[in-house]
Amino acid sequence: MRGSAGEGARYAILAYAAWGLFPLYWKLLHGVPALTVLLHRIFWCILFYTGLRYYRSGKGALRFDLSMKEWLGVFAAALFIGTNWLLYIWAVNAGHIVETSLGYFINPLINILLGIFFFKEKLLRYQKVAVFLALIGVSILTWEAGRIPWIAFSLAVTFSLYGFLRKRINVGSVEGGQLESLLIFLPVLASVLFLGKPLTPEKNLDWTFLIASGVVTGLPLIWFVEAAKRLPYYLLGFFQYLAPTLQFLTGVVIFHEPLSDLKFVGFAFIWTGIAWLLWKTLRRARQVQ
Repeated sequence: MRGSAGEGARYAILAYAAWGLFPLYWKLLHGVPALTVLLHRIFWCILFYTGLRYYRSGKGALRFDLSMKEWLGVFAAALFIGTNWLLYIWAVNAGHIVETSLGYFINPLINILLGIFFFKEKLLRYQKVAVFLALIGVSILTWEAGRIPWIAFSLAVTFSLYGFLRKRINVGSVEGGQLESLLIFLPVLASVLFLGKPLTPEKNLDWTFLIASGVVTGLPLIWFVEAAKRLPYYLLGFFQYLAPTLQFLTGVVIFHEPLSDLKFVGFAFIWTGIAWLLWKTLRRARQVQ
Protein backbone atom coordinates (compact mmCIF):
# COMPACT_ATOMS: atom_id res chain seq x y z
CA MET A 1 0.00 0.00 0.00
CA ARG A 2 1.27 3.46 -0.85
CA GLY A 3 0.35 7.05 -0.15
CA SER A 4 -2.87 7.65 1.71
CA ALA A 5 -3.75 3.95 2.07
CA GLY A 6 -0.31 3.15 3.50
CA GLU A 7 -0.65 6.00 5.99
CA GLY A 8 -4.12 4.83 6.88
CA ALA A 9 -2.86 1.31 7.56
CA ARG A 10 -0.16 2.63 9.90
CA TYR A 11 -2.71 4.77 11.77
CA ALA A 12 -5.06 1.78 12.04
CA ILE A 13 -2.37 -0.51 13.46
CA LEU A 14 -1.34 2.11 16.01
CA ALA A 15 -4.94 2.77 17.10
CA TYR A 16 -6.09 -0.82 17.43
CA ALA A 17 -2.88 -2.06 19.04
CA ALA A 18 -3.17 0.71 21.65
CA TRP A 19 -6.81 -0.19 22.35
CA GLY A 20 -5.89 -3.85 22.55
CA LEU A 21 -3.41 -3.10 25.33
CA PHE A 22 -5.79 -0.81 27.24
CA PRO A 23 -6.67 -3.44 29.88
CA LEU A 24 -3.08 -3.36 31.09
CA TYR A 25 -3.31 0.39 31.60
CA TRP A 26 -6.71 0.61 33.28
CA LYS A 27 -5.81 -2.23 35.64
CA LEU A 28 -3.18 0.12 37.08
CA LEU A 29 -6.10 2.25 38.34
CA HIS A 30 -8.16 -0.59 39.79
CA GLY A 31 -8.44 1.18 43.16
CA VAL A 32 -10.02 4.34 41.68
CA PRO A 33 -13.80 4.43 40.98
CA ALA A 34 -14.58 4.12 37.27
CA LEU A 35 -16.49 7.42 37.20
CA THR A 36 -13.53 9.25 38.78
CA VAL A 37 -11.19 7.71 36.20
CA LEU A 38 -13.58 8.80 33.43
CA LEU A 39 -13.69 12.37 34.78
CA HIS A 40 -9.90 12.64 34.80
CA ARG A 41 -9.65 10.90 31.43
CA ILE A 42 -11.91 13.56 29.91
CA PHE A 43 -10.23 16.49 31.69
CA TRP A 44 -6.70 15.52 30.65
CA CYS A 45 -8.00 14.80 27.14
CA ILE A 46 -9.25 18.38 26.95
CA LEU A 47 -5.81 19.71 27.91
CA PHE A 48 -4.09 17.32 25.49
CA TYR A 49 -6.28 18.22 22.52
CA THR A 50 -6.25 21.95 23.30
CA GLY A 51 -2.48 21.99 23.62
CA LEU A 52 -2.13 20.07 20.36
CA ARG A 53 -4.44 22.50 18.53
CA TYR A 54 -2.55 25.47 19.94
CA TYR A 55 0.78 23.93 18.90
CA ARG A 56 -0.50 23.36 15.38
CA SER A 57 -2.29 26.66 14.75
CA GLY A 58 -1.60 29.01 17.65
CA LYS A 59 -4.65 31.20 18.09
CA GLY A 60 -8.14 29.79 17.93
CA ALA A 61 -7.43 26.64 19.93
CA LEU A 62 -10.88 26.95 21.52
CA ARG A 63 -12.80 28.18 18.47
CA PHE A 64 -15.15 25.87 16.58
CA ASP A 65 -16.63 26.83 13.23
CA LEU A 66 -19.33 24.18 12.92
CA SER A 67 -22.84 24.04 11.53
CA MET A 68 -25.75 23.12 13.79
CA LYS A 69 -25.83 19.65 12.22
CA GLU A 70 -22.14 19.17 13.01
CA TRP A 71 -22.62 20.40 16.60
CA LEU A 72 -25.43 17.89 17.14
CA GLY A 73 -23.41 15.12 15.51
CA VAL A 74 -20.36 15.75 17.69
CA PHE A 75 -22.53 15.93 20.81
CA ALA A 76 -24.15 12.57 20.00
CA ALA A 77 -20.71 11.07 19.27
CA ALA A 78 -19.47 12.41 22.62
CA LEU A 79 -22.31 10.69 24.48
CA PHE A 80 -21.59 7.37 22.80
CA ILE A 81 -17.83 7.45 23.34
CA GLY A 82 -18.23 8.66 26.95
CA THR A 83 -20.59 5.78 27.73
CA ASN A 84 -18.21 3.38 26.02
CA TRP A 85 -15.23 4.64 28.06
CA LEU A 86 -17.05 4.40 31.40
CA LEU A 87 -18.34 0.89 30.78
CA TYR A 88 -14.96 -0.32 29.51
CA ILE A 89 -13.02 1.03 32.51
CA TRP A 90 -15.51 -0.53 34.92
CA ALA A 91 -15.59 -3.88 33.09
CA VAL A 92 -11.80 -4.24 32.95
CA ASN A 93 -11.38 -3.63 36.67
CA ALA A 94 -14.38 -5.83 37.50
CA GLY A 95 -12.70 -8.82 35.82
CA HIS A 96 -14.63 -8.86 32.52
CA ILE A 97 -11.78 -8.36 30.03
CA VAL A 98 -12.78 -11.40 27.95
CA GLU A 99 -16.35 -10.10 27.65
CA THR A 100 -15.08 -6.67 26.59
CA SER A 101 -13.13 -8.38 23.82
CA LEU A 102 -16.36 -10.12 22.74
CA GLY A 103 -17.93 -6.67 22.33
CA TYR A 104 -15.31 -5.60 19.83
CA PHE A 105 -15.45 -8.94 18.02
CA ILE A 106 -19.17 -8.45 17.33
CA ASN A 107 -18.71 -4.74 16.56
CA PRO A 108 -18.49 -5.27 12.75
CA LEU A 109 -21.74 -7.20 12.82
CA ILE A 110 -23.39 -4.18 14.42
CA ASN A 111 -21.89 -2.12 11.60
CA ILE A 112 -23.65 -4.40 9.10
CA LEU A 113 -26.96 -3.80 10.89
CA LEU A 114 -26.35 -0.05 10.82
CA GLY A 115 -25.88 -0.31 7.07
CA ILE A 116 -29.21 -2.12 6.74
CA PHE A 117 -31.21 0.28 8.88
CA PHE A 118 -29.60 3.62 7.98
CA PHE A 119 -28.40 3.09 4.41
CA LYS A 120 -31.06 0.56 3.34
CA GLU A 121 -28.32 -1.90 2.39
CA LYS A 122 -29.34 -5.46 1.72
CA LEU A 123 -27.64 -8.24 3.62
CA LEU A 124 -25.62 -10.32 1.17
CA ARG A 125 -25.56 -14.10 1.46
CA TYR A 126 -22.05 -14.30 2.90
CA GLN A 127 -22.93 -11.59 5.43
CA LYS A 128 -25.98 -13.61 6.49
CA VAL A 129 -23.72 -16.61 7.06
CA ALA A 130 -21.33 -14.51 9.20
CA VAL A 131 -24.19 -13.06 11.25
CA PHE A 132 -25.72 -16.52 11.72
CA LEU A 133 -22.42 -18.00 12.96
CA ALA A 134 -21.91 -15.06 15.30
CA LEU A 135 -25.45 -15.43 16.67
CA ILE A 136 -24.76 -19.10 17.41
CA GLY A 137 -21.58 -18.10 19.24
CA VAL A 138 -23.31 -15.38 21.26
CA SER A 139 -26.14 -17.81 22.11
CA ILE A 140 -23.61 -20.34 23.42
CA LEU A 141 -21.86 -17.67 25.50
CA THR A 142 -25.22 -16.50 26.85
CA TRP A 143 -26.16 -20.09 27.79
CA GLU A 144 -22.76 -20.66 29.41
CA ALA A 145 -22.91 -17.43 31.43
CA GLY A 146 -26.59 -17.77 32.31
CA ARG A 147 -27.19 -14.18 31.21
CA ILE A 148 -27.14 -11.95 28.15
CA PRO A 149 -23.59 -10.54 27.65
CA TRP A 150 -24.82 -6.96 28.09
CA ILE A 151 -21.32 -5.56 28.57
CA ALA A 152 -20.24 -6.87 25.17
CA PHE A 153 -23.40 -5.70 23.41
CA SER A 154 -23.25 -2.24 25.01
CA LEU A 155 -19.60 -1.75 24.07
CA ALA A 156 -20.25 -2.94 20.51
CA VAL A 157 -23.29 -0.70 19.98
CA THR A 158 -21.81 2.47 21.52
CA PHE A 159 -18.53 2.20 19.59
CA SER A 160 -20.29 1.33 16.32
CA LEU A 161 -22.52 4.38 16.64
CA TYR A 162 -19.52 6.53 17.55
CA GLY A 163 -17.56 5.37 14.50
CA PHE A 164 -20.65 5.79 12.32
CA LEU A 165 -21.09 9.42 13.39
CA ARG A 166 -17.38 10.35 13.25
CA LYS A 167 -17.10 8.99 9.73
CA ARG A 168 -20.09 11.10 8.61
CA ILE A 169 -19.22 14.35 10.42
CA ASN A 170 -16.75 16.59 8.61
CA VAL A 171 -14.79 17.57 11.72
CA GLY A 172 -11.04 17.09 12.17
CA SER A 173 -9.76 14.35 14.46
CA VAL A 174 -8.10 16.70 16.98
CA GLU A 175 -10.84 19.35 16.89
CA GLY A 176 -13.55 16.71 17.15
CA GLY A 177 -11.86 14.91 20.05
CA GLN A 178 -11.41 18.20 21.90
CA LEU A 179 -15.03 19.20 21.41
CA GLU A 180 -16.32 15.76 22.43
CA SER A 181 -14.34 15.99 25.66
CA LEU A 182 -15.56 19.51 26.39
CA LEU A 183 -19.19 18.58 25.81
CA ILE A 184 -19.25 15.64 28.25
CA PHE A 185 -16.95 17.04 30.96
CA LEU A 186 -19.62 18.96 32.92
CA PRO A 187 -22.23 16.15 32.84
CA VAL A 188 -19.62 13.67 34.11
CA LEU A 189 -18.43 16.12 36.79
CA ALA A 190 -22.05 16.60 37.91
CA SER A 191 -22.48 12.80 38.09
CA VAL A 192 -19.35 12.41 40.21
CA LEU A 193 -20.55 15.09 42.65
CA PHE A 194 -24.13 13.79 42.76
CA LEU A 195 -23.05 10.20 43.43
CA GLY A 196 -20.46 11.27 46.01
CA LYS A 197 -17.49 9.77 44.17
CA PRO A 198 -14.01 11.16 44.97
CA LEU A 199 -12.74 13.91 42.68
CA THR A 200 -9.11 12.93 43.18
CA PRO A 201 -7.28 9.65 43.90
CA GLU A 202 -5.66 8.90 47.23
CA LYS A 203 -2.35 7.57 45.91
CA ASN A 204 0.27 9.77 44.26
CA LEU A 205 1.04 7.05 41.70
CA ASP A 206 -2.60 7.08 40.58
CA TRP A 207 -2.20 10.77 39.78
CA THR A 208 0.56 9.91 37.32
CA PHE A 209 -1.59 7.37 35.46
CA LEU A 210 -4.64 9.65 35.46
CA ILE A 211 -2.70 12.59 34.01
CA ALA A 212 -1.17 10.35 31.36
CA SER A 213 -4.65 9.04 30.48
CA GLY A 214 -5.23 12.17 28.41
CA VAL A 215 -2.49 11.22 25.98
CA VAL A 216 -3.26 7.50 26.25
CA THR A 217 -6.88 8.23 25.29
CA GLY A 218 -6.36 11.05 22.84
CA LEU A 219 -3.70 9.60 20.55
CA PRO A 220 -5.53 6.36 19.60
CA LEU A 221 -8.71 8.31 18.81
CA ILE A 222 -6.73 10.64 16.54
CA TRP A 223 -5.12 7.65 14.84
CA PHE A 224 -8.54 5.98 14.44
CA VAL A 225 -10.17 9.00 12.81
CA GLU A 226 -7.18 9.52 10.51
CA ALA A 227 -7.30 5.84 9.51
CA ALA A 228 -11.06 6.02 8.85
CA LYS A 229 -10.51 8.96 6.50
CA ARG A 230 -7.83 7.16 4.46
CA LEU A 231 -8.98 3.53 4.32
CA PRO A 232 -11.95 1.82 2.66
CA TYR A 233 -14.48 0.63 5.22
CA TYR A 234 -13.81 -3.07 4.56
CA LEU A 235 -10.06 -2.62 5.10
CA LEU A 236 -10.56 -0.67 8.32
CA GLY A 237 -12.67 -3.59 9.55
CA PHE A 238 -9.78 -5.96 8.88
CA PHE A 239 -7.46 -4.06 11.24
CA GLN A 240 -10.21 -3.79 13.83
CA TYR A 241 -9.74 -7.37 15.04
CA LEU A 242 -6.27 -6.59 16.33
CA ALA A 243 -7.73 -4.86 19.41
CA PRO A 244 -10.14 -7.55 20.70
CA THR A 245 -7.58 -10.28 19.94
CA LEU A 246 -5.04 -8.54 22.19
CA GLN A 247 -7.74 -7.91 24.81
CA PHE A 248 -8.81 -11.56 24.76
CA LEU A 249 -5.21 -12.76 25.15
CA THR A 250 -4.62 -10.24 27.94
CA GLY A 251 -7.66 -11.45 29.87
CA VAL A 252 -6.88 -15.16 29.50
CA VAL A 253 -3.07 -15.27 29.55
CA ILE A 254 -2.10 -12.37 31.83
CA PHE A 255 -5.09 -11.99 34.18
CA HIS A 256 -6.16 -15.65 34.06
CA GLU A 257 -9.87 -15.01 33.53
CA PRO A 258 -11.75 -18.32 33.31
CA LEU A 259 -12.26 -19.77 29.84
CA SER A 260 -14.44 -22.86 29.92
CA ASP A 261 -14.65 -25.30 27.00
CA LEU A 262 -18.17 -24.08 26.20
CA LYS A 263 -17.08 -20.45 26.23
CA PHE A 264 -14.21 -21.31 23.88
CA VAL A 265 -16.69 -23.00 21.51
CA GLY A 266 -18.82 -19.84 21.55
CA PHE A 267 -15.86 -17.67 20.67
CA ALA A 268 -14.85 -20.19 17.98
CA PHE A 269 -18.19 -19.69 16.21
CA ILE A 270 -17.73 -15.91 16.35
CA TRP A 271 -14.13 -16.13 15.08
CA THR A 272 -15.30 -18.40 12.23
CA GLY A 273 -17.99 -15.90 11.27
CA ILE A 274 -15.46 -13.07 11.33
CA ALA A 275 -12.92 -15.04 9.27
CA TRP A 276 -15.63 -15.87 6.72
CA LEU A 277 -16.76 -12.23 6.58
CA LEU A 278 -13.21 -10.91 6.11
CA TRP A 279 -12.29 -13.49 3.47
CA LYS A 280 -15.41 -12.87 1.38
CA THR A 281 -15.16 -9.09 1.76
CA LEU A 282 -11.50 -8.97 0.70
CA ARG A 283 -12.21 -11.37 -2.19
CA ARG A 284 -15.08 -9.18 -3.46
CA ALA A 285 -12.91 -6.07 -3.13
CA ARG A 286 -10.17 -7.63 -5.27
CA GLN A 287 -12.72 -8.64 -7.90
CA VAL A 288 -14.01 -5.05 -8.09
CA GLN A 289 -10.46 -3.73 -8.56
